Amino acid sequence: MVSGFVTLIIFIFALGGMIFVHELGHFIAARWAGVAVEEFGIGLPSKKLVTLFTWQGTEFTIHALLLGGFVRLKGENDPTVPGGFSFASPWKRLVVLFAGPLMNLLTAIVVFSFLISFEGVAVPGSIKIESIGENSPAQQAGIQSGDILLTVNGQSVTDIDATIALIKQNLDTPVEFVIDRNGEKITLTATPLSTRNKSEGALGVGLTYPTRPATFIESVTGGFTVTGLQAATIVYLPIALIRGAIAPEDARFVGFKGIYSMFDVAVQEDVSTRQEAVTTPAAGGAPKPTNWTLNLIGVLSISLGVMNLFPIPALDGGRILFTLPEILFRKRIPAEWENMVNGIAMLLLIGLMLFVNVMDFVNPVQIPHP
Repeated sequence: MVSGFVTLIIFIFALGGMIFVHELGHFIAARWAGVAVEEFGIGLPSKKLVTLFTWQGTEFTIHALLLGGFVRLKGENDPTVPGGFSFASPWKRLVVLFAGPLMNLLTAIVVFSFLISFEGVAVPGSIKIESIGENSPAQQAGIQSGDILLTVNGQSVTDIDATIALIKQNLDTPVEFVIDRNGEKITLTATPLSTRNKSEGALGVGLTYPTRPATFIESVTGGFTVTGLQAATIVYLPIALIRGAIAPEDARFVGFKGIYSMFDVAVQEDVSTRQEAVTTPAAGGAPKPTNWTLNLIGVLSISLGVMNLFPIPALDGGRILFTLPEILFRKRIPAEWENMVNGIAMLLLIGLMLFVNVMDFVNPVQIPHP
């Protein structure tokens, strides 16, 4: 078991890193656009602990709340300040606003590209036994991790969902499995049990497709694809809620405690599967080491990037929305109006964040098993 302190450190570095990367995107884009950056802070805006150095007019600092980072742009809310953010052209302001979320999405692409290169590309057409549950019907029957499943009760199987459905059709009945183990065909009999928990599975096996090494192009294109699909899912989420396709309790916001709980599950599983892979003989059915922590970092990076692009005042997306009329109609919304709306929205967002974090304790989120 991994101590809670280790999980906490990973949680702080991971979440803080996502926020830091987001702000780094704003910083790089602002420098490119000629917008003066007064401060780049490490940590959330709070009590300044120390000034590290000053570079080309930007003060690099460390703050008390060491979680992420922030940038303070010159003239961020005042269009009369020369060289400031609000003084810049609308196109340059758009670049600066888009840069933060874009960095989060690029981070996700890198993470998922690495995962694909590490785990390989699935090869459809056959089914691999990825893991075996302790004291499960599969383990008692002699099925091992790494076996290739060929037939179930005489029926050839090539699709995971169809295989699961076939097993469920034969609950509490002996089922004959033909497997390929290192080129040798073996016939085994196991009985899927209806009395087992749903999370354990009636047979107690984890199924996957065999993989082959991924090329560099496959890894990168796969990273783009996974990131795009995940981002589209987040964008569709409000529509799905309105249509009733997703229950509200399945799409609730989570705060720091909820995210910490997700990391706790992911880190525990990653460590335990690696320990089992080291201590269990090759023929003993040890599960393949998981990478849930990296996968979680990728998913959260996408969430941070996409959520910030939603047209909500005070977020990057809301500021982008205020910039568009200036581009489309060549007429700028008065800065006083924009600042007032963003100020009110910020107060509402802070209230929402407080509510969400309190609810994490009052009604803890149920972390699904990946």
